[in-house]
Amino acid sequence: MPRAEKLSIADICEDLDISRSTFYDWRQKGRAPKCMRLPNGDLRVRRAEYDRWLSSLEDVTQ
Repeated sequence: MPRAEKLSIADICEDLDISRSTFYDWRQKGRAPKCMRLPNGDLRVRRAEYDRWLSSLEDVTQ
């Protein structure tokens, strides 16, 4: 995945190997990373937010 500052939904879906519908389902349920809506209506996720969200999913139990 490119190291862009803002990621598209397609970038995230590709990185996680999920469908867009899965991402939007997670978003509706409050389980997706925080998104920003651009003036043209597209959604983006800041790289830092995506990395924070991924870290929050780590299973610390062993």
